[in-house]
Amino acid sequence: MAKIPEATNRLFRNVFVCKSCSAKIRAEPLKILAGKVKCRKCKKKSFRPIKKK
Repeated sequence: MAKIPEATNRLFRNVFVCKSCSAKIRAEPLKILAGKVKCRKCKKKSFRPIKKK
């Protein structure tokens, strides 16, 4: 895992994963919670935060 704070922000900040097709999307957390963001591949609105290794 990246120990440099800039690299950690770039890799994990505002990155979410679609629960059905596991595509990665970068969006603001408030938009994800409000349901305003759709997946590019499957068009669903269910996301989870990306796992930090």
